Amino acid sequence: MSTVSSIVLGVSGGVAAYKAAFVLRAFTEAGHDVRVVPTPGALHFVGAATFEALSGNPVTTDVWSDVPEVAHVRIGQAADLVVVAPATADLLARAAMGRADDLLTATLLTASCPVVFVPAMHTEMWLHPATQENVATLRRRGAVVLPPAVGRLTGPDSGPGRLPEPADIAALSLVVLSSGAAALAPDLAGRRVLISAGGTREPLDPVRYLGNRSSGKQGWALARVAAARGADVTLVAANVDAPAPFGVRVLPVGTAEELRDAMVAEAGTGGGVAPDVVVMAAAVADFRPESVAASKLKKGSTSEPSSVPLVRNPDVLAELVTKRAPGQLVVGFAAETGDEDADVLTHARAKLARKGCDVLVVNDVSGGQVFGRAENTVVVLTADGPATEVPHGSKDAVAAGIWTSVVPRLP
Repeated sequence: MSTVSSIVLGVSGGVAAYKAAFVLRAFTEAGHDVRVVPTPGALHFVGAATFEALSGNPVTTDVWSDVPEVAHVRIGQAADLVVVAPATADLLARAAMGRADDLLTATLLTASCPVVFVPAMHTEMWLHPATQENVATLRRRGAVVLPPAVGRLTGPDSGPGRLPEPADIAALSLVVLSSGAAALAPDLAGRRVLISAGGTREPLDPVRYLGNRSSGKQGWALARVAAARGADVTLVAANVDAPAPFGVRVLPVGTAEELRDAMVAEAGTGGGVAPDVVVMAAAVADFRPESVAASKLKKGSTSEPSSVPLVRNPDVLAELVTKRAPGQLVVGFAAETGDEDADVLTHARAKLARKGCDVLVVNDVSGGQVFGRAENTVVVLTADGPATEVPHGSKDAVAAGIWTSVVPRLP
């Protein structure tokens, strides 16, 4: 059973304030107690009654309400996590200066817990040197400042500055709650990352296919966390039915050969800059039908097969290792079960040696304990170091642990 934490959701005065209601709902549905602290400007966009109804807690903007409680001190002191979404340019500036001219900025000064800022503003405001200096100041002090999403802003404008979707904000904030601010350190800034996710499907006829049980959730989490840590992320997605993580370019594929072609092309320079890290998290089918029927195979028909001949699919991870660009780090995944010959880690170490990748992330999938589930536990293996266990947690928290193991190995 998860522990109930006290979360302060700060909301500043931008049009994206309406998304804060969905972030609030995600936190409460995860079982946490949430106190919403808006700025006066935020209440021009979303009324206090909405936040009170969804949180079950009172909402105020100034330090003169609930004076006996000394709210401007107590709210921050009692918080396990503070999330400001949206964080406008003005809010970031006042937080960086240490202002305490409303309840939210006073709360930020008294909070000793992790603090997450989720910026939202027009592109010119985000890119302005003053805003960038304020962001750098807040990060230097230990706060997490997520990069904004790219997309439609107010009016006809589009570009970086859009608030990420509430599901991404909630997932990443809960990673910080469980693992601390270091889980989203901006240590991948300026890095290019290529990730595969999901499970390939090999057609048998126009209706049926050979597939596997991978949901793609762990690869999705790896992409979301890498983008939050500052990376430029490309995600090759094999049959994953989920919204794209914010700040991530998604290339959909279906079969193992399609995934192979996309990964090899993206992992190379292609006339540009090769990725710093290539992560093969997708579950790639080892075999495919030798031929694909042009029409549906029917029971009792003349076309009913007595057997289905299979041929091998390409070994995508091994090919990425042999074709890697100079200095490129290759991370593989292994879904393993123990058997009468060896345990999970013994099988995994043999695969690490056979594939030649730099890092191998091992999932113990005995009894289907990983596929499609919201939580995971993995072990990170390297050829030149001991096994590192990433503790059980949400797949986003596990993704943060994996990146924390991978980043020190980057040149």
